[in-house]
Amino acid sequence: MRSLLTGLLLAMAAPVWAGMRDVENYFFQPQMGDFQAELKAAKDEGKKGVFLFFEMDDCPFCARMKSTILNQPEVQDYYRKHFLLYSIDVNGDSPMKDFQGKDTTEKAFALAHRVRATPAMVFFDLDGKQATRYTGPTRDKTEFMALGRYVVEGAYARMPFIKYKQAAGNGAAALVP
Repeated sequence: MRSLLTGLLLAMAAPVWAGMRDVENYFFQPQMGDFQAELKAAKDEGKKGVFLFFEMDDCPFCARMKSTILNQPEVQDYYRKHFLLYSIDVNGDSPMKDFQGKDTTEKAFALAHRVRATPAMVFFDLDGKQATRYTGPTRDKTEFMALGRYVVEGAYARMPFIKYKQAAGNGAAALVP
């Protein structure tokens, strides 16, 4: 009886698993360690900017974002179309260059951008200036997609994200394709 129940549960969950993709291979892109060069690549590729996901090991909210939102094909396709996407370890000692070409480490870069909680999701425009920041996990995929559209449409220059979601009616549901 127990194995029958287990088999039934696995069969029901299989379609859900089948639609998900690995986050490290399909959402985040390998970084060159030079964000000045990444900005140039974003411009050359016609992107709207660079999206950085500041995270740390053992962050339950980071893990939840990865397992419920960042692994969704619709999310991955939309974000990859409009942004270059990178993960930054807030405790990492990996050397890198910031948007101005200055040598730093992931940890120092996170501190310079006042990342004190994870996840912190920061969008940078094509000039390397912060467009918007969202700290903590988004409520769901709909809100995360709305956050991306908020930047793509340039609404961040006109209104706070909360107003953008309200304008869409009931939490951004109308903003998701």
